[in-house]
Amino acid sequence: MCGVFRSKFVALAAAAVSVCILASCGGGSNAATPKRTTTTAPTTTTTPPPPVAPETGLPDPGGQSLTRPAMWVKIENLDVARPQQGLVAADVVYEQITEGDITRFIALFNSTVPDIVGPIRSARVMDADVVTPLGGIFVYSGAVPNTVALINAAPVNAVDEDKAGAAMFRDNTKYAPHNLFGHGAALFALGGQPVPPPPLFQYLSGAQKFTGDGVLAFDVGFPSGFAVDYTYDPGSNTWKRSMSGQPFVVATGEQVAPTNVIVQFVGCCVPGDEGARYQTVGQGDAWVFSNGQLIKGTWSRSDRTQVTRFTDATGQPIKLTPGKTWVEFAPVGTPVNVTPAPVPATTVPPTTVPPTTKPKKK
Repeated sequence: MCGVFRSKFVALAAAAVSVCILASCGGGSNAATPKRTTTTAPTTTTTPPPPVAPETGLPDPGGQSLTRPAMWVKIENLDVARPQQGLVAADVVYEQITEGDITRFIALFNSTVPDIVGPIRSARVMDADVVTPLGGIFVYSGAVPNTVALINAAPVNAVDEDKAGAAMFRDNTKYAPHNLFGHGAALFALGGQPVPPPPLFQYLSGAQKFTGDGVLAFDVGFPSGFAVDYTYDPGSNTWKRSMSGQPFVVATGEQVAPTNVIVQFVGCCVPGDEGARYQTVGQGDAWVFSNGQLIKGTWSRSDRTQVTRFTDATGQPIKLTPGKTWVEFAPVGTPVNVTPAPVPATTVPPTTVPPTTKPKKK
């Protein structure tokens, strides 16, 4: 009995020693406690791209174009009106034929506010169709009653000399009616909707390039001495505008040079107007010049509230190079002469034929 008790005691003591060793028996141990490692993921900061001006497709870091409506200004193009003021600040300019086969401009401002703009002249019946998709402010100096009624019915703040107040003025160094000008900021301050306006065109993005047939220059054969020439300038990637062989410049001496030029062939006629009576609703041919290239396609517009769509021969949208655009409303049949760019010579690398080793005779 005593032996059994001794055996159990020995077994219990051995077990206690084992537990003490495993538990370091009381905490006097020098063993290091493992440390936990916390991994913090690096913070990723994404810088949003700058806003884009709706009517040029160009970056607008200050976002000012998004705080303004579209502003349309009718600008004269008679020789007594040249050089005009403010045209180079326009995002888009439409050139139209009026009575007597002279041309006149509908200039659209949004991303840039011109200091002075003009000479400001009268509206034509087709203008209401042109400005309706973007709304905003329409600046003009009067028109026949039918045209005034159409402009007042369009979704624009129609501003003539009577309504403009101090926003318009007469330049006494010129004679009427070629001496009416406007202060750009004051005209914008008269207000219009929507803000911002929707874009007129689709633009290429990133590394995309406008690709078509190479062009050095072209001319649009408007009658009565109003034909215009555009010559591609690779350095600025623009089309420099000339008339009668002379650079077409504004009052500051700067030559008009848009990034894109669209020749939109339009049919006749809008009834009830003495001039500028061409149809901008419907469809027809369009030649689009950009990046020293030409794409021949079509324009289409099913309703006056819609912007015009430009598509290529496959039906895909023609996207423009970001920048300023001029649209030439050319009546169907207007000659447009294109000077093509030389086709780059194809260089064929020389063919190296390895020497033939004849087997040695044994």
